[in-house]
Amino acid sequence: MNARSINVKNQETGEGSVGEVAKLFLKLGTIAFGGPAAHIAMMQDEVCRRRGWVSEERFLDLLGAATLIPGPSSTEMAIYLGYERAGWKGLIAGGVCFILPAMLIVLAFAWAYVQYGTMPQVKWLLYGIKPVIIAIIVQALWRLLQTAGKSPLLAGVGLLILGLYLAGFSAVALIFGSGLLVMGIENGWQSWRQSGSGGGATVLVPFTLITLFVTFLKIGSVVFGSGYVLLAFLRNDFVNNLRWLTDHQILDAVAVGQFTPGPVFTTATFIGYVLGGTPGAMLATVGIFLPSFFFAAAVFPFVGILRSSRWASAFLDGVNVGALGLMAGITLQLGQAAIVDWPTLALALISAFVLFRFKINSAWIVLAGGIAGLVYRLFSP
Repeated sequence: MNARSINVKNQETGEGSVGEVAKLFLKLGTIAFGGPAAHIAMMQDEVCRRRGWVSEERFLDLLGAATLIPGPSSTEMAIYLGYERAGWKGLIAGGVCFILPAMLIVLAFAWAYVQYGTMPQVKWLLYGIKPVIIAIIVQALWRLLQTAGKSPLLAGVGLLILGLYLAGFSAVALIFGSGLLVMGIENGWQSWRQSGSGGGATVLVPFTLITLFVTFLKIGSVVFGSGYVLLAFLRNDFVNNLRWLTDHQILDAVAVGQFTPGPVFTTATFIGYVLGGTPGAMLATVGIFLPSFFFAAAVFPFVGILRSSRWASAFLDGVNVGALGLMAGITLQLGQAAIVDWPTLALALISAFVLFRFKINSAWIVLAGGIAGLVYRLFSP
C-alpha cells in the first residue's frame, strides 16, 4: 500500500531525476535485444521489481495505453515511464535515450553495408542471446499475468487472444477487440463492429530528403504492431510506391533492426542512410519516432482517468490481458526461431531457472548468453 502511494505520488509530481531516467534507458537501449516483447520484459524487471518506480498494475495500464496508440510500443513505454518518473523532461529523456544507442549501432551497420555491400556476421552472438531473451520474456509474462489475469474472464480472454493471434488475426483488431469484449461482458453491452480499408497507387517519385522525412513521419503515425507490420508498410512505400529500394534492401534493413538492440523501428535509420547518407539517417529516425512522443504525451494524462470509469476500466483490463496474449503469441513464434537445437534449449532452460530462482539483472543474463554462444561456436566441431 505504501509503495502504491509512492508510485501515485511520482505519477502526479514527477519527483524522480532526469539523470536516473537517462541512465536506465541508455543501458536498456544498448542491451535490450529481442524485439518489443523482450524490451518490455526488461523494463518491467527494472522499474517494477528492481527500482519500484511503478506498481505492476500501473505498468500494465501504461502498457495497455502504449498498445492502443500507433508507433513502437517499447519506445512508448520508455516515454511513459520517463514521464511517470521525472515529468516532461523524463518523457524526452526516456524516449531519446532508449532510441539513441540503437540508432548509432544501426548507423554503423548501414555504413558497412554501403561501403562493402554486406553486413558483418553476428550469428555467433545471436545464437546465445536469442534463447536467453525467450526466458526473460517468459518471466515477465508470468509476473504480469498474475496482475492482468485477475479473474476467470480476463484469463479466458487472454487465452482467446493468444489463439486468435496464432490463427493469423490482426494484432490491432485483437487489442481493441479484447478491450471491447471485457467491457461489454462486464457492463452488459455486447454490440460492436470493426472495419478497415486500405489501398494506394504506384508512383515513381524522385528522391528528396523532405519526401523521405514525410514518408517516415506518416509510417510512424499509423503503424501498429510488430516489425512484421512495419515491413509491410516499408515495402508498400519504398518498393511499390516510391521505387527507391528493392525487396532485398528492405529485408536487409529489417534484419538489421531485428538483430540490433533497442527499438526495431531503427530500421528507418538504416534505410535513411542507404538513401541519403547521414542526413537521411537522421531525418528518417526523427520522422518515424516523433509521432510516438506526441501520442504518448497526449494520452498519458488520461491513463489514470480511465481507471476511475467503470466502463473505461473494464476496457483497459481487456486491453491489458489482450496485450499479454499477443506477447505470449509472439514469444511462441520467437521461440521457434531461437531454440533450434539442444544447446539453445539448455540455454533457455538454464536462463529461466536463474531468472525465476534468483534476483539477478537480466542484462547479465543477456551478456552471459552472448558469451556462451561465442564459446560454443569457437569450440564446436
